[in-house]
Amino acid sequence: MDDKKSFEEWMRIILSRFDKIDKTLDQMNKLKDCFEGDTLLDNHDLCKLLGVTKRTIARYRQKKLLPFYTYDNGRVYYKASEVEQFMQKKGKTQTGGAS
Repeated sequence: MDDKKSFEEWMRIILSRFDKIDKTLDQMNKLKDCFEGDTLLDNHDLCKLLGVTKRTIARYRQKKLLPFYTYDNGRVYYKASEVEQFMQKKGKTQTGGAS
């Protein structure tokens, strides 16, 4: 009997985690719809893309160099199209300053 109870408890835990993942995916899909279907990046994605630290990303936000959006859970997101514009401007500034 204990094995059966243990199995049932583990199944409840696993199913609750699947429910949590499902809810997170639903929120992400809703977020994408809210932002005109633009791909959304989080801090981790942006750090990898730009090759910078989270602190550098925070400085970009503070200086209003990079538009960002927050959602109910407090997480920060960036539109891929706006990140692309930021990268183009940043690249032009660096190239322009070196000449």
